[in-house]
Amino acid sequence: METTSRAVAQAPAAEDGPGPQVPSVRRAVDGYLRAPFPWYGLDEAFTGPRWLMQVGTAADGAVEHGSIGHGDEPSVRSEYLAGSDQDAKERFAVVVTVAANPVRRSADGTGLLEATSVSSAAWLAGVGLLSFTWPGQMDHSLRDDWLEQQTETAWVLADDLDGSDWSTLSLPVDGVPTPFHYRESEFGWVLAGTTQAGVHVGAYGRGMSAYGLGFAVVEDIGAYAA
Repeated sequence: METTSRAVAQAPAAEDGPGPQVPSVRRAVDGYLRAPFPWYGLDEAFTGPRWLMQVGTAADGAVEHGSIGHGDEPSVRSEYLAGSDQDAKERFAVVVTVAANPVRRSADGTGLLEATSVSSAAWLAGVGLLSFTWPGQMDHSLRDDWLEQQTETAWVLADDLDGSDWSTLSLPVDGVPTPFHYRESEFGWVLAGTTQAGVHVGAYGRGMSAYGLGFAVVEDIGAYAA
């Protein structure tokens, strides 16, 4: 199994420094428009709200991945308690698109950029779910240690997609049944697969079943920023 590159699969970052990520602050659409690959979101069967989150870049500044949200915008982390009544109220799914890139030389010719893989999408999705999770009864002083431990676990899981923690789920991508690696936890679900359009797709969510989802190329990414 190809090893995920941490340099490529960067965790979703907070909008304003080290504080909680606030998805209600819309990311500019410019980064999405700079991507040389198609973006994926839920297909037309989903009729709820859609919103941009953020893009991630490689060491040379090229856009390599990004996330698009669907449904309810997830709560700020400090407001979410896993297993609480709020868990039942939140219904969201975030789709992560990752460019399928081989090992290649950086734009300035000074080094190599590692390949992306479906494991990259799985790790980004796993960490994305963690960014909107705060275990019940956990003291603030322990939050960073817990997040570090869970992030490392997400890394290990993403690097072993054939392991027993994952099952296989077939979902439509552009109308074509496509196999995905899928796992659930007390915090939600995570899945990842590869499309025929030259990108890897990951997704995570809570309160919205993954079994009825379908994915499709976003025809007009600018409409998400409206």
